[in-house]
Amino acid sequence: MKVPMKVILLERVEKLGQMGQLVSVKTGYARNFLLPKKKALRATKSNIEIFEKQKAHLEAQNLKRRDEAQHAAKAMGDIMITLIRAASETKQLYGSIRAKDIVDGLALQNVSVARTQIDIPVQIKMLGMHEAKIILHPEVSVAIKINVAQSEEEAAVQEQA
Repeated sequence: MKVPMKVILLERVEKLGQMGQLVSVKTGYARNFLLPKKKALRATKSNIEIFEKQKAHLEAQNLKRRDEAQHAAKAMGDIMITLIRAASETKQLYGSIRAKDIVDGLALQNVSVARTQIDIPVQIKMLGMHEAKIILHPEVSVAIKINVAQSEEEAAVQEQA
């Protein structure tokens, strides 16, 4: 049986905990995601002491990044992108909309985000209006609307509905 690894979170991680929390996670999750991305430290005595000394600095840094993300979110406002794709008569797409497609659509509106910042809750495989999120900070995200249509005319009709 695998023993869970205890880690100290260096930032808020969705569905796991807040900054500074001591949590138990699977070793693979810690080794492959949390530790390499500097989202957590192993919970050793020395690391706990180091974290306590740097806690005020880390919280100030996190607050600054969150404020910048909130400012960027306000600047984005309500974003809607239109993607023109081929589809069958049953409105089924030939393929699905991926995060890269959304990033490319946002780039046309002069919004620069990384592919990893896009959260698509349900795979987009049909024509119509859909939603996704841009995660700017662990505590700040922006909802975007995605209009998937076969033509510009159809996109305009879907926007009105």
